[in-house]
Amino acid sequence: MDEHIERDGAGDDTTPFRLLVVPGVTPAKWVRVWNERLPDVRLELVHASTDDQVAALREGRADAALVRTPLDREGLSVIPLYAETSVVVVPREHVLTAADEVGLEDLADETLVVPLDDVLGWDDAPGARLSVEPPATTADAVALVAAGVGVLVVPQSLARLHHRRDVTYRPVPDAPLSPVALAWVEDRSTDLVEELVGIVRGRTVNSSRGIAGRTAAADPPRDRSASKSAPSKGAASKGAGAKGAASKGGARSGTSGGKAGLKPGARSGGKPGGRPAGKSGGKPGGKGSGQQGRRGGR
Repeated sequence: MDEHIERDGAGDDTTPFRLLVVPGVTPAKWVRVWNERLPDVRLELVHASTDDQVAALREGRADAALVRTPLDREGLSVIPLYAETSVVVVPREHVLTAADEVGLEDLADETLVVPLDDVLGWDDAPGARLSVEPPATTADAVALVAAGVGVLVVPQSLARLHHRRDVTYRPVPDAPLSPVALAWVEDRSTDLVEELVGIVRGRTVNSSRGIAGRTAAADPPRDRSASKSAPSKGAASKGAGAKGAASKGGARSGTSGGKAGLKPGARSGGKPGGRPAGKSGGKPGGKGSGQQGRRGGR
């Protein structure tokens, strides 16, 4: 089998596979599996904002991307992965921290801070909007929350990403979710893209449609049952030696048995009328015979 498998559209072995990641998305578990299956192909993470995610793919700045939806899907292949719960970020001493979850009615009296890089697109959210120009980024919005200007609703991963000691957050079950997906340009699908698809979908290496799957299929594991059923030469010779030892042992036992048989035979076959026979038979006409005679006479 050839040790090197050509990667369609991936270039030579030094060319990395570029995976675009938007803020909040954590690809660590998939990166770990990639490194285990394809140690010779470096996975390079490319960071971009949600507003730039589609342009980065179409312009070839990345081979695939972990993106937030909805997005413009024209010319893209998109595989949904999961959806994030939304939370409300508030000052640490805010009244909303008294509850484990926050309802929509609880937000009605709050001022919502909506940054320009907002990913939820919650147009009909309860509460008032800022009367001043909105902050440019989510990090700027969190700073306004810490200053007591208002509250911020974002996916939970973004709240963790921009965590500060003076703010906290609570889940908002009825707020929109933030779906995360894997996307790539449709006409640039390669073996490495298929490998990544298999990884994010949880396929095993044998069921993968990419390089690792073909490698595993071309190099199946050895059938150990055959080696177990056929004894090795050493085991066979050892068995033969055991048989020889058994035969030798049998010959010795036969010899010792013969000697043992002669001695008893000589004793039992001793002089006729010997002592043992005399005891069992008694003397003819002896005491025993006389008693029987007297009984008979009586």
